Amino acid sequence: MTSTPESRVAPVDPAEHAGYDSIAEGYSAENENSLMNAYYERPAMLALVGDVAGRRVLDAGCGSGPLSAALRDRGAVVTGVDASAGMLELARRRLGDDADLRVVDLADPLPFADGAFDVVVASLVLHYLRDWGPTLAELRRVLVPGGRLIVSVEHPFVITQFQREAGEKPDYFRTRERTEEWQLSGQSARLTFWDRPLHAMTDAFTAAGFRIDVLSEPLPAPEARELFPEDFAGMTGTGFLGFLFFALRVD
Repeated sequence: MTSTPESRVAPVDPAEHAGYDSIAEGYSAENENSLMNAYYERPAMLALVGDVAGRRVLDAGCGSGPLSAALRDRGAVVTGVDASAGMLELARRRLGDDADLRVVDLADPLPFADGAFDVVVASLVLHYLRDWGPTLAELRRVLVPGGRLIVSVEHPFVITQFQREAGEKPDYFRTRERTEEWQLSGQSARLTFWDRPLHAMTDAFTAAGFRIDVLSEPLPAPEARELFPEDFAGMTGTGFLGFLFFALRVD
């Protein structure tokens, strides 16, 4: 992996079980303290979630559990699901044997009753799904009326930029499959992503019955520039394009 902020990413995969099982340890280590995860994506997600004390929260695609742990520390009652048993094993080490953690593929129906949660967080997970419709319908079903869905995904403008830099002819408006070879701490896996334009995302949210309250391109945590000076060396301003964040509400 290169040292540019946009590539220092360790998202969670709901569909390629064996892929993330094979890089679980390396993924978790990268996710723990990296610029893009620990000092950009997670702080932004937590800021959008807001006060969760006493709230029932589903961490959809929880991986090794860093966001679940942060939410629990803020008083939430957290349930975590992920398709990778290897990632959930690491999450259980972090969260304890009594944590509610389940192997669930987000492409399948969720094993929860209607209105089981006040908040759902989907951190860097939807871009692994070819079809968002069934998953969003399930996330809406398990939310209470007025419940909130907080989402982060790879920024489509950044993906288009990467295509250009790789000498490809990007087609921003097409939903397309992309496969990458990941190597983390000596572990490797082939992971598949589905790139889609912004309008396809917003159309999917509204079709599933969500109202878009916030669309955010946040700044990293204030201490990030001091902690990662090489990453910021060629940048102007205080921020960069990395991920795209949504705060959604059930109508």
